[in-house]
Amino acid sequence: MLKQALSYSGYVCAPYLHTHDSVGLKDTWINSKNIEKLYFVTGTFSSDSKPYFSNSTNHYILAKFKDSEQISKDLTIHNHEKTSFVFNIKDELFQREVKGTTNFVSIYYLEYGDDGDDLQEIANLLLKRDKIEIAGLGNMITFCLTPSKFTFPYSENIIVLEVASEKSHQSVSKYCDQTRRDINRKGMTMTSLMSLSILDTLK
Repeated sequence: MLKQALSYSGYVCAPYLHTHDSVGLKDTWINSKNIEKLYFVTGTFSSDSKPYFSNSTNHYILAKFKDSEQISKDLTIHNHEKTSFVFNIKDELFQREVKGTTNFVSIYYLEYGDDGDDLQEIANLLLKRDKIEIAGLGNMITFCLTPSKFTFPYSENIIVLEVASEKSHQSVSKYCDQTRRDINRKGMTMTSLMSLSILDTLK
């Protein structure tokens, strides 16, 4: 008997390469009922995560999806030399209404396993930051035709934040970095993986 794979909601970040294939994937997701939101974004990788993802690029389409199984099928068809990232949200820490429009998505990883008390403290600290509208905990899967030289060791401990603000991307990036430092001061090692600045809303 085949074991059915669990499906999650979450985020997918696929390289936008201005090719026929990239346009095809964008059009598929615009018309897909599985995609709730779709953005054109600039991706910035931290110095800590860059060595693991040498096949990254600058521009991505970022989608918020309902069913990770369908996303895996899409990326198997639209797989290429640049890495695509899927962030499956297993545990939504919180979701709330905040002022402003979503203009930034920040992704972190924890350098240790799932400790319930630490996660609760992280959630409490994030709740105090009034620009964060959604915080989720999950894992990361990558798709790329060229395997990375190094295996990323923290794929099971990913934190994704959606931030809403009317301020510049640079200002929001500093805000997120301050949030990360506040958490690390409490003795929990939360490290930046990548930040995504939303340039345009496609859906």
